[in-house]
Amino acid sequence: MAKVSIGAFRARLVLETPVETTDSAGGVTRNWTQAASLWGDVATLSASQRQEAQQLGQTLTHRVTVRWRSPLDTSMRFKKGARVFAIRGVYDPEDMTRRLVCLCEEMRA
Repeated sequence: MAKVSIGAFRARLVLETPVETTDSAGGVTRNWTQAASLWGDVATLSASQRQEAQQLGQTLTHRVTVRWRSPLDTSMRFKKGARVFAIRGVYDPEDMTRRLVCLCEEMRA
């Protein structure tokens, strides 16, 4: 993987964590709370079309690179304005705790 310079971290991202509360019917309601605000690099990897409930939509995959931080896992998500990036995988490309690469999925209607 090519190294990413700190100057490439131009996207202002909000890291969110889920907060689940039980409802009166025995189910769970998931809300999101801001855990951090950070800079990152967002690169589109692929796009595919999908059909749900007789409507076409698009799934985009992205590579989001941020400075190393703990904890960061697949239960979290990034927001960039109105765009939401669900984290599907996290790894340290150099095993040196300098940066983390997150493989993310963005759903569009």
